Amino acid sequence: MKSIDYPVIVLVGPTAVGKTELSFRLAERFNCEIISMDSMQVYRGMDIGTAKPSLEERARTPHHLIDIVNPDEQYDAARFVYDTIAAMEEISARGKIVLLTGGTGLYLKALFDGLFEALPANKAIRERLQARLAEEGRAVLHTELCRIDSATGARVHPNDTQRLLRGLEIFQASGRTWTELIEEQRQAGQGRAVFSRVYLAGLRCDKAVLHERIARRSLMMLESGLIEEVKRLRQLSYESELPSMQAIGYRHVNRLLSGEWTQTEMLEQLILDTRHYAKRQMTWFAANKELRWFRREEYELMSNEIAQELSL
Repeated sequence: MKSIDYPVIVLVGPTAVGKTELSFRLAERFNCEIISMDSMQVYRGMDIGTAKPSLEERARTPHHLIDIVNPDEQYDAARFVYDTIAAMEEISARGKIVLLTGGTGLYLKALFDGLFEALPANKAIRERLQARLAEEGRAVLHTELCRIDSATGARVHPNDTQRLLRGLEIFQASGRTWTELIEEQRQAGQGRAVFSRVYLAGLRCDKAVLHERIARRSLMMLESGLIEEVKRLRQLSYESELPSMQAIGYRHVNRLLSGEWTQTEMLEQLILDTRHYAKRQMTWFAANKELRWFRREEYELMSNEIAQELSL
C-alpha cells in the first residue's frame, strides 16, 4: 500500500466530453503536470484514433504515460498503477501538482481500489485457449466467460482477445474468477494507493450533446488522417488482431481496409460503437461515489472547489 500525501487532482469522464480542454485550463491554474489515464494513448504511432494531445500541447504542459509502448506490447492496469505512482513521485518532487485525467475506468479503480497479485500465466492453458479461439471464435469464448464470471464478461469487450483469454485462463488455473480475486485484494487493502489530499472530478453533458460531439469527433478523425494512420501501422506489421488494433476506430478502419465495409458504413458504425463505449464509461464512473460531477461551463466552480479543498 502506497501512501500519497501531496495534492492530486483527478478529472474523468466519457470520451469526447471535453476533458482535454479543461485539463489544460486546470494545469495552467494549478501548475500541473498531466498523467494520462487512457489505455490507448500509451501506444506509439496511434495518435489520431486515440485523440492524443498534440506535440505543441504537450510542449506547453508536460504529459506522462503517452507514447511509452509499441502497439504489439502488452499494457495493463497493473503496469498503469506502477507507472502512475512513479510519475506522481517525480511530479511532486519538482514542486508541481499532479493532474490525472482520462476515461479508462478500470485504471482509476485499479489505482484507488487495488489489483490482486496476478496469477502467473499458464502456458499450457493459454495454448489450449488459443487453439479454441482459432477454431470456435471470440463469441463462443466470450459467452463462456459471461457464464463463468458475469461481472468480468460484462466489462470485457468480445473483441478484447487479451482480457478474454486471461479471464478464462485465471478460472481454469485457479478455480476462482477474476472478479473474486480482485474483490479479495480490495478487502485486504493491498496493491493500491491511499490518497490523503485528492479531488475527484467528473465531467459530463447531456446525452444528445455528447452524441453530437462524438459524431463530430469521429468525422474529424477521418478528415485528420485516421485511415492513413492505420495503413502506416499495418505497413509496420502491426496486425489487425492485436489488442491495440482492436480498439475503437482502429478495428473500424481495419474492416474498411479489408473490404468488409464502405467508408460510410464504417463511419456510421464508428459513431455507434463510440456512443456505446461512452455509456460503458459512465457505468464505470457512476459506481465511484466520491466523484463530483460538473459540466464544462462549470469550470470556475470546479476549479474553485479544488483550490479550497486541496488548499492550493
